[in-house]
Amino acid sequence: MHEMLQGAALFSSVRRCEDLAAFWWLGQHSFALKLGDARLLIDPFLSPVEGRRVPPLFAPADAEGHVDIVACTHDHIDHIDPVAVQGLAEHTQAVFVAPRAHAVRMKSLGVSSARLVLLDDDERAEVHGVRFHGVKAAHEFFDRTPEGYYPYLGYVIKAAGRTVYHAGDTLWWEGLQQQLAAWTFDLALVPINGRDGKRLRNNTAGNMTFQEAADLLGGLDVALAVPTHYDMFAHNSEDPERFREYVEVKYPGRRVWIGPPTTPVAF
Repeated sequence: MHEMLQGAALFSSVRRCEDLAAFWWLGQHSFALKLGDARLLIDPFLSPVEGRRVPPLFAPADAEGHVDIVACTHDHIDHIDPVAVQGLAEHTQAVFVAPRAHAVRMKSLGVSSARLVLLDDDERAEVHGVRFHGVKAAHEFFDRTPEGYYPYLGYVIKAAGRTVYHAGDTLWWEGLQQQLAAWTFDLALVPINGRDGKRLRNNTAGNMTFQEAADLLGGLDVALAVPTHYDMFAHNSEDPERFREYVEVKYPGRRVWIGPPTTPVAF
């Protein structure tokens, strides 16, 4: 049984990693990522929300000196988390990447304009040698702001000769696969928890089903697929083995990683 790394031990694992590129899944849609010399956190989720199955794995102070970039995909508590954003803004010198739609929100959480990089769909930016490309996401709907910005994003992230897709929270919308076909991915991180009327009625916006996520990636050039966003809350869960089995049958030879949080995985 893998023992989850927490606190200083987690960041020690990242620091000591000798692989050119590696990731550590932190539960839900949250990841630590090493790309060359750059160290990233994506959607860090540290709030002690009732019912969470994976505990907060570090305190913001544990990340001091260990994080270069914090990327957030949208303004739900498990993605733009006030505890994480405020704490990491205070305890690290990280640059924050976030949707342009949430500029005011990020600044209200203590992120200065000098440390904030804003993106919208099809916009690009480079931070510490890491290139980000915004990809709009439909979290049930696109929900564009009055200014026309997309509040939900995924990111294509490129550095150290690797290309990563973090889908954020999204359905498979018409044109997504075509847009992503411009890249060859070393790693793709996709939500599989699905959606239904009961959850939506309770304000839990939905994502791709495991079949949709598998078929999205099945039509792309992806070296390693990682299903996510299925483990944190009992009311919003899915069995990732169903994703693996579907991929194995329909797209034989494709690699899938499913593992416990904080396992270091080179790619």
